[in-house]
Amino acid sequence: MQHIIDRFISYVTIDTESDHKSESTPSTAKQWDLANKLVEELKVIGLQDVTIDEKAYIMATLPSNVNHEVPVIGFISHFDTSPDFTGANVKPQIVSNYDGKDIVLNAEKNIVLSPSYFKDLLQYKGQTLITTDGTTLLGADDKAGITEIVTAMEFLINNPEIKHGKIRIGFTPDEEIGRGAHHFDVEKFGADWAYTIDGSQVGELEYENFNAAGAKITFKGKSVHPGYAKGKMINSMLIANDFINELPSGETPEETKGYEGFFHVHHLTGSIEETVLELIIRDHNKKKFEKRKELIEKIAKKINKKFAKQFGEDIIITEIKDQYYNMKEKVLPVKHIVDIAEKAMKEIGIKPLIKPIRGGTDGSQLSYKGLPCPNIFAGGHNFHGKYEYVPVESMQKAVEVIVKIAELTAVEDLSK
Repeated sequence: MQHIIDRFISYVTIDTESDHKSESTPSTAKQWDLANKLVEELKVIGLQDVTIDEKAYIMATLPSNVNHEVPVIGFISHFDTSPDFTGANVKPQIVSNYDGKDIVLNAEKNIVLSPSYFKDLLQYKGQTLITTDGTTLLGADDKAGITEIVTAMEFLINNPEIKHGKIRIGFTPDEEIGRGAHHFDVEKFGADWAYTIDGSQVGELEYENFNAAGAKITFKGKSVHPGYAKGKMINSMLIANDFINELPSGETPEETKGYEGFFHVHHLTGSIEETVLELIIRDHNKKKFEKRKELIEKIAKKINKKFAKQFGEDIIITEIKDQYYNMKEKVLPVKHIVDIAEKAMKEIGIKPLIKPIRGGTDGSQLSYKGLPCPNIFAGGHNFHGKYEYVPVESMQKAVEVIVKIAELTAVEDLSK
């Protein structure tokens, strides 16, 4: 397992945080640092047709080693990390033979990873965990996935007795800001279907995800000396607060689960004259998703009407952009690709956990671009924050699942 640990750490110690405010692809220049490293590494382990385009999308091929015709499959992960928490100067900590007790991430700042709060930790007693030092995220989302794909391909190259068809791999930038698949060339990739390795705990197998949109809402105001402001000042920050209070109570990420949708306010900056609120809208159900977007417009219209006479124009400007849709619609017609992954897990002793993704992956967008793409676990927990960790044994299991999927897909009769 040391090989997996070393590879993973070599990736997470490279800062690849993406930036939703940037219009370029990749959204941050530092993503090239890992992208270029990966290209060289893929060549070194023996993959063929290794390419990287002008937007940092990486593709490579492991040629088939069987004589009969089998489907071309793909495995995809992203190398950017979330802008929700810093990914600079990641200092991974190795916890060997985890004893089920509190893990002190940072004694100086009293930051503790505790199973009393994060109960999933107790699943991993006796295993090797990789954690943060409490000051950054870890980057297992999705550098664990990249580690697993590269390691699986290396294993197949070094063990040619394991039969497989042609395999394509793809690594993308900017998934964390909803753009990972925007410039992914499905035709060039050339796979019949693919799997993103971007889930959480061992066994996760997902082919349903949120419908997603992002909203930027600008509130205008009028600044007047506070001593003489009665009837004149309009404080845009207070209007933003009123807007947030109009959103349905109990429909936030921290209060929902399963198929329940939400509104998530993630950025708010402002002054008296102007405040900008950014939020995301999520729902598995397409009709409810559309109603959530309509509600944003309805609240804005209500407040605009209230201030129409005093302000003279719309005091709220809304911009709503769809980001991705539920892949279920595109995967169900080819459900056998989920069945293969489920069979692979069972054959190596993993109980499949088939459930909806409370988020999105590159696979959701890729499915709508013509590449059906369910999501498989990568092993990490508590993504996007300082409590993120990944069990090394989970990464090893993901490697085994990838290898087994490749093996099963090479069977002449996939029903066997």
